[in-house]
Amino acid sequence: MTESAPRSKLAYWSLLAVKALTALAFVMAGGAKLMGVEMMVATFDAIGLGQWFRYLTALIEIGGAVLIFVPGAQLVGALLLGATMIGAILSHLLILGPSAMPATVLLVFSAIIAWAHRDQARKFL
Repeated sequence: MTESAPRSKLAYWSLLAVKALTALAFVMAGGAKLMGVEMMVATFDAIGLGQWFRYLTALIEIGGAVLIFVPGAQLVGALLLGATMIGAILSHLLILGPSAMPATVLLVFSAIIAWAHRDQARKFL
């Protein structure tokens, strides 16, 4: 499907809802990291890469959340968010313990957005 190809109203609104939920989750998570919420600081201490990595992750999350709404950049935004969630899932499974389910759901949402905008990959080939 190309950018100019018409989508059904249901597909359009469904994708918009997925984008909105995804963006909200990433802006909230990124904001918590930037504000230094104690849980986020402790999480990144446990990961062991330093607090600079918390700031980098926050900027990627917020930047990706914005990009999924920018025409021509939605694929890049979705791929950035997906890659971040793969890292989060691995961190949970290998270091942090508890559930990786929230990161897995956000990975699926990012994949849906990337798939919907897969035609943008031609710009990079």
